[in-house]
Amino acid sequence: MANILVVDDELGIRDLLWEILNDEGHNVEVAENAAQARAARLRERPDLVLLDIWMPDTDGVTLLKEWSASGALNMPVIMMSGHATIDTAVEATKIGALAFLEKPITLQKLLKAVEQGLARGLARKPVEPLMATPAMQVTEQLVVAGPAITLAVDAGPLSLQSFMLDKPLRETRDEFEKAYFEYHLAKENGSMTRVAEKTGLERTHLYRKLKQLGVDLTRGKRNGV
Repeated sequence: MANILVVDDELGIRDLLWEILNDEGHNVEVAENAAQARAARLRERPDLVLLDIWMPDTDGVTLLKEWSASGALNMPVIMMSGHATIDTAVEATKIGALAFLEKPITLQKLLKAVEQGLARGLARKPVEPLMATPAMQVTEQLVVAGPAITLAVDAGPLSLQSFMLDKPLRETRDEFEKAYFEYHLAKENGSMTRVAEKTGLERTHLYRKLKQLGVDLTRGKRNGV
């Protein structure tokens, strides 16, 4: 449904938010510090960022200022903290943060804030042409025939994939993501390390994603490239 970046130096918080938002059908990227957050923002172009205020290297407010000053604050940002003062929350809002969530974050408040943030981002986001991911460049135009869509990708395994459009969005998205990861597994001969690098996911989250999608982890090694 949406690409969401979670930035928090606490592993437990990152994992919890990843689980909740992933169960809601979102594609979730995590970062434990400002450096990882900068790289993830460039790589994933998130639709929404959940940003912790207190982090060891560069705090969330400073990172928010950096994005705002450089013109990179083109997505809704929701600040999070368990120790921030009202002044800090007000400052973040003035810089450009959409909202502030106080830890511990309740499920209801989290989902409501995410829903509002995505709605705000969608309202101001220009319509862009459909693009393929760098590792799956489309070599021909999308072919739509009735309730189906076919993607012709660069030469290699799974070079032609069809997806039914009359299914629920989540089912169609899961089918596409499964084909995407199976493509990379086959291309990288089953190497989880290289697939993690190519897709921009941490190995732990990659394993979870593949398990959730029901991807056969031995397929790439059997087929080879």
